[in-house]
Formats: sequence, C-alpha cells, structure tokens
Amino acid sequence: MDARLLAWARAAAARPGPARGLPRLWLFTDAQRMPDPRPSAMRLPRGLGGVVFRHDGAPDRAALGRDLAGICRARRLVLVVAGDPRLAAALGAGVHLRAGRWPAACARPFMREGRRMVTSSAHDPKELRLARRAGARLAFLSPAFPTASHPDGAALGPIRWASLGRLAGLRVAALGGIDGDTIRRLPRQVCAAAGAITALA
Repeated sequence: MDARLLAWARAAAARPGPARGLPRLWLFTDAQRMPDPRPSAMRLPRGLGGVVFRHDGAPDRAALGRDLAGICRARRLVLVVAGDPRLAAALGAGVHLRAGRWPAACARPFMREGRRMVTSSAHDPKELRLARRAGARLAFLSPAFPTASHPDGAALGPIRWASLGRLAGLRVAALGGIDGDTIRRLPRQVCAAAGAITALA
C-alpha cells in the first residue's frame, strides 16, 4: 500500500472545509487485477476511506459483497456497490453509478430515502452533469493519468483534469494512474479524494 498516498489522504482529511468528513481514499475492486479485495480492504486506515465494489459478473459477487460489508463496518469505511442498487440495499451500502446513470427508475428515490452514499464515475463534462443531477455526492473523474486498467485510453492529464473538476458542480475524486506521486500533481482545492487499485493493493 502506497505510504505517500495514505499520507496525502490523512492530510486531506485533516483540512477544514466543506469536504470534511468525506471519505478521502477509495479502493476500487477489480476482478482481474485484484481477484480477492478483502486483504486490501482490511489494510485501509480506519475511518479514512471507502470501497467501490465492482467485480461485475463474478459468480460469488453477493458473498464477496457480504464479506466486504462486514470489513467496512468493522473498519468504519464506506461501501458503495457499482451498478446494482438491489445488492447495495441488501448490504446496507451505497451505490456507485456508471457515468451518472441509475440502472433502475426506482433506485434514486430509494437510495435517497436511505441516506446512503451515492458516487459516480465520470469522464467528461456531460457525465459530470449527469452525476450531479443523479444526486452523486462524489464523482470519480478519470482517467487522470495513464492507467493499466485502460492502457490504450487517453489520460486527461493534470491541467485538463483540474479544469473539468473546477466546473463540475460537485466534489470530484481522482481516478486512473493514482499513486502517492501523481496525486500531488492535482490541486488540493479541487481534488477531494483519490481512488486506486494498484496503489492500495
């Protein structure tokens, strides 16, 4: 686990401001690059972050989700489930939207009534607008830097990322190629949180 990234998250959490109390460090699960995310989740600092549970199509997704929900409760972490409000509700978790879109018409009011965390992915201004309208509290703007998850994709780079983040209308987190060095290339006034796979493995 990247010690410099952990230090960045602790410093961000200690700063006063409207983002105070927001999880600063997010582990993204990935069935190929991190088949079992439980050990990494157990190493996340207590009360400092969260887990975005993906593992789409995994045959044991529900069971793995239950294990992660237990770990998150024990370590005071926030759990959000990507693209599946029903599983999220069963786990007592929040929802991670894909590009600001709810997968079911009834999901948004249901999640709002439960006061659970809603996050979203976003890659451009349109998706940032959709995330804001969908009620997301935090948008993961990506890819900030070149990333192994999408080796052929074009990265936003720090200047474009910061420009989009300033105009987002909601808090933004950096995702894509994030580690203890790259996170410091993004303005702390804009970057509310960080998401990673490899740096938090």
